[in-house]
Amino acid sequence: MSAEFEPLYVAYLVYFNRDRDYFECHEVLEELWLNKGREPVYQGLLQVAVGLYHFRNGTIHSTYNKLSGALKMLQSSYRKLASYPLQMLGINMQKLLNDVELYIQKLQRYDEEPFAFYDLDIEIVDPLLRQAVEEASLVIPVNTPQRTGYERGPKAK
Repeated sequence: MSAEFEPLYVAYLVYFNRDRDYFECHEVLEELWLNKGREPVYQGLLQVAVGLYHFRNGTIHSTYNKLSGALKMLQSSYRKLASYPLQMLGINMQKLLNDVELYIQKLQRYDEEPFAFYDLDIEIVDPLLRQAVEEASLVIPVNTPQRTGYERGPKAK
């Protein structure tokens, strides 16, 4: 794996693009975010995964509304990521921002125009990162079934 890319970041991309395991995306990128002094770019990327996780796995209930949780996270991620270069960390940030913005617009109209959950892809533009993700995909096991609760870190019980 290239020394340019943090292993936790590479794992995040594996879980995001290969597995669609947004809970695990949050777990690995939160660890990196904390290790990197809470850099907003990592928080923005993890919030994309959290927003998708909320919309896919949540319910619309009086105590929790998946739409508001997803919308809040995606809006926050957009605000954080919008100030970064169009290509950063080996990914096409502009495409990701466009995809997140469209998701936000759809969620804002959900009551009038409901839609089924759909996954996003993070486009990898750096060849070394693409190779690192491909190599990591061979050794990172798929979480089956995907976790829905904390097993490590300060939130684990």
